Amino acid sequence: MKKILVATTALVAVSGFAVSASASEKIKLSVGGYMEQWAGITSQSDGFDNVNAFQSDTEIHFKGSTTLDNGIEVGAVVELEGESSGDQIDEQYLYVNGSFGQIKLGEDDGAADDMGITAPAVGPVGVNDGDLTNWVSSYLPDTVPSDGDDPKITYFTPVMGGFRAGVSYTDSDVSKNAGGTGGNLGQTTTSGLPVVSAGLTYDHDFGDVALGLSAVGEHKGQGNWYGLGANVGFGNFTVGGSWGHIEDDYGVNDRQTAGNETDTFDVGVAYAMDAASVSLSYAYSDYGNRSTSGGAASTGEISTVDLGLAYQLGAGVAWKSSIFWFDDDNDAAAFDNDGYGAVTGLRLDF
Repeated sequence: MKKILVATTALVAVSGFAVSASASEKIKLSVGGYMEQWAGITSQSDGFDNVNAFQSDTEIHFKGSTTLDNGIEVGAVVELEGESSGDQIDEQYLYVNGSFGQIKLGEDDGAADDMGITAPAVGPVGVNDGDLTNWVSSYLPDTVPSDGDDPKITYFTPVMGGFRAGVSYTDSDVSKNAGGTGGNLGQTTTSGLPVVSAGLTYDHDFGDVALGLSAVGEHKGQGNWYGLGANVGFGNFTVGGSWGHIEDDYGVNDRQTAGNETDTFDVGVAYAMDAASVSLSYAYSDYGNRSTSGGAASTGEISTVDLGLAYQLGAGVAWKSSIFWFDDDNDAAAFDNDGYGAVTGLRLDF
């Protein structure tokens, strides 16, 4: 990551208040990001098209920050998708760090998404909100099904005795700061539903044992989703898992009909030795309201397993591989699917 120091006068507006930094202070600028290039082969039920055997994911991250005379750090982050996307700027937000904790303003994940703990997994596919649906047609298990990167305000407390809390609020789950006034993409739109997202984590080392716990959730529309997660590290091993529940009226307003509830869990174990690590993880979801063609919805159950391998080739460069299997038992015959696959490739963090 390249860093540049610039002596300048900074004026940063924070929710209507102006904070000035003197000319003697340093503005830190950096450019970083990552690139992933994957090759894979899959087999799934007849009637489902195979996807491209070569896939990629790239983001460029621009960051700038300054520290004021009172010790408060003010910074900004802009994440640019490296390929054509309907959401070309993935995330953009301003943050303020101090002894009081952290405040973030802008388009970023909510507190629940940032704080949720799931089972350890090192491969490129994974089983919990991973890349399974990039390679096959199936439901994607997710124990932390957060609302997304809509404009919001987030506050995280300082870490106190291993505990940390966070809360986010957005007034519209479909808003994006994309300019204009039409549809759901203008800065002036307030259509959609407000979302409150919250989380609590606990991280502490007990001698040679590291413990991480999380309790997270969101309220949107008439209902909630909520979940628990835990990881335990000892020696070269990490074991853990998570559970999440989506209520039938989460994301549904009072003029809509509620659907079906969803329960999901994952478990996994990872082993690290020098530059290599390996993981085995499993996820299960009894899901409702999966979107299908024509606006209909279906329910079903999915089980999926991932054997992952990661090897650090050098600074910022990792070779990763996954061998995975899934069985999506959908009540709509057109979406019932099962199969397996293997994916390998390189990730560069810079």
